[in-house]
Amino acid sequence: MPTFITYDGTELAYHLQGDGEPLVCIPGGAMRASTYLGDLGGLADGRLLILLDLRGTGDSAVPADESTYRVDHQVGDVEALRAHLGLERMDLLAHSAGGNLAQLYAAAHPERLRRTVLVTPTAWAVDLPVVAEDRLEGARLRAGGEPYDTAIAAYERILGDTAHGEEDWELAAPVFYGNWDATARAHWAANARQQNEKAAEVYAGPGAFDPPATREALRRVAGEVLVLAAELDGNPRPALAARLATLFPRGSVDVQPRAGHFPWLDDAAWFAARVERFLAAGA
Repeated sequence: MPTFITYDGTELAYHLQGDGEPLVCIPGGAMRASTYLGDLGGLADGRLLILLDLRGTGDSAVPADESTYRVDHQVGDVEALRAHLGLERMDLLAHSAGGNLAQLYAAAHPERLRRTVLVTPTAWAVDLPVVAEDRLEGARLRAGGEPYDTAIAAYERILGDTAHGEEDWELAAPVFYGNWDATARAHWAANARQQNEKAAEVYAGPGAFDPPATREALRRVAGEVLVLAAELDGNPRPALAARLATLFPRGSVDVQPRAGHFPWLDDAAWFAARVERFLAAGA
């Protein structure tokens, strides 16, 4: 397992899968170990995936100063990884909450990015929050059968801030996946042991974001950016993903059909082919 030392002396780990042109991958969660990304639907068949374990997750060390879990402090980790790998410019993929780290990295180091893929990203960094109705809109697309009707009711309790418990999160789990099959159930069950919940609470804490400055800085990103949304996902809905894409000079959006928040699990072939086609266009 390769490691490197980042800007504050913390030892961070990354995992390699596949062979080919390198693709640096930032996990979401927030603060979930990168193992949940798997091989990204077979994307590793044609790419060398470099899966970063963010500080305090997976095989990476806990930092001496745990305030550095805040996402803006982790921009330096991504830059340290790039330098460690010896990449003048890199292709970058980020999922979900990791999209905020990618956006902040792009704002700080636009010259270091060749092509960027933001997969079902959140966009707090540029003040494009997902509201409860967005989440429920995606969930309700599956209404009319089980386990989805039960899942939607549980999700409504969670988002409505009515009385709910951990069991409601378990009941709501199917709304996050396009297919609630054995693979999805195992993927969901692994989250508890893969996420650093303490770090997740700090990740988007006060002071993490300056949306006007970030939006202005993203205008300097010369590389192409693909924002990949999912038809059945509420976080974000495709319309919000399209708004994020417009903030980049060469941004575009696509929507994976019949997919949820982890689209590489729902149709691996579609996902891998779409991302590879985007990346190969810049070769």
